[in-house]
Amino acid sequence: MSDVGAVAQDLGSARRLIIKIGSALMVDAATHRIRHEWLDSVADDVASLRAQGVEVVIVTSGAVACGREHLGLVGRALRLEEKQAAAATGQIRLAHAYQETLARHGITVAQVLLTLDDTEDRRRHLNGRATIETLLKLGAVPVINENDTVATAEIRFGDNDRLAARVAQMISADTLVLLSDIDGLYTADPRKDPDAKHIPLVREITPEIIGMAGEPPPGYSSGGMVTKIVAGRIALSAGCRMAIAMGKRTNPLAALLKPVAQGGALATWFVPGAEPRTARKRWIAGSLKPLGTLTVDDGAVGALLKGGSLLPAGVRGVTGDFERGDLVLVQGPDGRTVGRGLCAYGADDARAIAGRRSAEIETVLGYRGRDEIIHRDDLVLG
Repeated sequence: MSDVGAVAQDLGSARRLIIKIGSALMVDAATHRIRHEWLDSVADDVASLRAQGVEVVIVTSGAVACGREHLGLVGRALRLEEKQAAAATGQIRLAHAYQETLARHGITVAQVLLTLDDTEDRRRHLNGRATIETLLKLGAVPVINENDTVATAEIRFGDNDRLAARVAQMISADTLVLLSDIDGLYTADPRKDPDAKHIPLVREITPEIIGMAGEPPPGYSSGGMVTKIVAGRIALSAGCRMAIAMGKRTNPLAALLKPVAQGGALATWFVPGAEPRTARKRWIAGSLKPLGTLTVDDGAVGALLKGGSLLPAGVRGVTGDFERGDLVLVQGPDGRTVGRGLCAYGADDARAIAGRRSAEIETVLGYRGRDEIIHRDDLVLG
């Protein structure tokens, strides 16, 4: 098997997969209607992957494209407020389409609308991550789109390639597939240059790779290869592998499971040098300034060294002024630093629950947050 096949082609090896579907795939350009038969085939692929234990998140476009017809906005460029109105109409139809097709497999769908601000503001980022992860634990498929009805030009992603990559970063996904109208990255635009060669594997976003991106195609798409390269950069920095694959065929995900020689899909895979959790831990270890300190007892130190999370019961002191999601140091009773991590509670709430059992959190604070004051996934030792 080729290097590409060895490291990337088997979607069944994914732990958490994000699938991005563009407007040009979701909505027929001539009728402005959702392509239900094609979407059914994608839903069949999603059900098959979930049966293999893969958690699946869908990032979808198409709200404006399928909503504009119903408001008489076809045939001309739209002003921002008209796009937002079309999105408000189209979102209902999109959500219903996903609900209907995945219900055939007994799968629950959840709609999540995000803006750029939601991924950059720390508390909203944490809230979004917690919601999506809870939905996955409960067996639902989150269907995510940009919140076009409230986003303005200054806070829009403008394309869902970057949105999908930011969601991958947010929830530590290990695999991202961008279903497109092209089967990957080429040395030049294959629609214009017959000598353009397909690039099967990218391990680093170099100036040469960036230079291979052409102009966006006409039609519904607002992305093009340029935004896919940007998405690749975000994904690789998060330790998430990413594929650009042809989405027009039916069962496009199943096609990625097969070798090209056996009728499988051609794709370009962007492969990182680190797993998502490793990349996240590196970020925690070296990229943030601690805003407080949690002093813990010997029992908590032992639990952390064995790979456990930090529970409120093990905390003996809290210093500093920090918010939920900020970085704090963890010190043992002798004052030595055990590690650093992202605290699930602000300083005042952390002080209130220090030394308490997790079952007492709701009684003390009036709400039930996480059982852990620092989850092991958000903790770096040493």
